[in-house]
Amino acid sequence: MAVRAVRGAVQLERDEAGHMDERVGALLTAILERNSLVADDLISVWFTATPDLRSDFPAAAARGLGIVDVPLICAQELDIDGAMPRVVRILAHIETNLSKAGISHVYLGATGALRKDIAQ
Repeated sequence: MAVRAVRGAVQLERDEAGHMDERVGALLTAILERNSLVADDLISVWFTATPDLRSDFPAAAARGLGIVDVPLICAQELDIDGAMPRVVRILAHIETNLSKAGISHVYLGATGALRKDIAQ
C-alpha cells in the first residue's frame, strides 16, 4: 500500500450548516467512490473554507458520514480578491494501491474550473 493524496472541492449555494453538511458529504462520498476507497483507507483529511463560510465546520460532514476515527482539521482559505466564493476544499491522505496518476481528484460543479489540470 502506498500513501497518496487526493484533492477535491465544492461550492456551496449559501452559508447554512445543513447545506454545508449536504454538499461536503457529497464531495467526500464522491472522493471515496471514485477512488474505490472506504473510510478505513483515510489517514487524515484537511478541509479549508473560504472566509465567507461561517455556519459550521466542514469536518462535521465527515463525522456525519461516520468517519469518526480519522484525524480531521479545518482551516480558512486565503482571502484573495476575485476568488470563487463559498468553496470548501479537501486534501485527504489515503492508503491505496492506486498510482499517483490513477487518483481521481473530485471537483464538483463550478469548482472544476479551479483545477482544470486534475479535475475529473
